[in-house]
Amino acid sequence: MRAALLQRYRPATVNKYLATLRGVLKSAVRLGLMDLAAYQAATDFKGVKGETLPRGRALAPGELRALVRACLEGSGPAGARDAAVLALLYGCGLRRAEAVGLELGDVDLDGGVVTVHGKGRKDRTAHIPPGARNALARWTSTRGPDPGPLLCPVDKAGRITIRPMTAQALYLALQKRAKEAGVAAFSPHDLRRTFVSDLLDAGADLATVQKLAGHADPGTTARYDRRGEAAKAKAAGLLVFPDAG
Repeated sequence: MRAALLQRYRPATVNKYLATLRGVLKSAVRLGLMDLAAYQAATDFKGVKGETLPRGRALAPGELRALVRACLEGSGPAGARDAAVLALLYGCGLRRAEAVGLELGDVDLDGGVVTVHGKGRKDRTAHIPPGARNALARWTSTRGPDPGPLLCPVDKAGRITIRPMTAQALYLALQKRAKEAGVAAFSPHDLRRTFVSDLLDAGADLATVQKLAGHADPGTTARYDRRGEAAKAKAAGLLVFPDAG
């Protein structure tokens, strides 16, 4: 089965199938449908090692500036909201579901923080950089003080409805801004990848970035790093080799 899976799937997917197989066989032992010796013999195989190219991409600073301009140049309330989306996904490193799940009361502009309700019911605090704070202030002023979801639908006439914006609507809004800005296609999660990569490139340590991103495992944070060979070359340049000349 392991060999057959390797012919069809990537290593990570093969390992998921193998883990599922082990789980099924373990249940069979517990139910008395299989003896322990047979279980040990059937699961005596190693996982698959291999590396694949990381998913997604990091956006360049020029692309981010072009996206913000596209949001704010004559786009009215929808543009203010979409700039706030960029502020949350890139400036604060939020996941798409986390952004649409925010309430107005979760944002403290005076304190410069957002209370994020993350995966696995784990809340965390996201710190808002100055430019992102301006974008969020513009949107909250446009949206008004009514309690409820932070990100809301805006119709073609610019009317705001105080109800949650869906994750799919957020995705479509970003795709629209990408076309207006002439930016190559990207996913909402690519903004989060860029958040991690830019923090690491600026010198933030991995443990701190892990906490900001809300990752349980630092290995997950490391996989978000999209700096590539340029980062390796920069790191190598930090070494000083004794000059014997």
